[in-house]
Amino acid sequence: VQLQASGGGLVQSGGSLRLSCKASGFTLDQYTIGWFRQAPGKEREGVAEISCCDTSTYYRSPVRGRFTISKDVAENTVYLQMDNLKPEDTGVYYCAKAPPRLRGLASKYYREWGHGTLVTVSR
Repeated sequence: VQLQASGGGLVQSGGSLRLSCKASGFTLDQYTIGWFRQAPGKEREGVAEISCCDTSTYYRSPVRGRFTISKDVAENTVYLQMDNLKPEDTGVYYCAKAPPRLRGLASKYYREWGHGTLVTVSR
């Protein structure tokens, strides 16, 4: 069972990036998938999550309206489209899985933290 995040990079403030979270060893209809991030010197925080079994999603307020989480079942991949990026969005982004249904990004439910991908937003 593995989750691999990719797609990070350096972008200017106001720019966009799309992150990918490729799942292996399980299918997306079995688990909720969440995106989290950790900025330098700060605690890890939830960003967005998507339900296993329908199109339900949940976002933390700082990213609501700017980020969009989606999934491609055929590719077994979850995406995080990030628009209007701000310097405070800088951090390492991770994806992880949780038992079915939305979890409000409570990290205690999440497992299989893969290697993250670094997002740097310059001013």
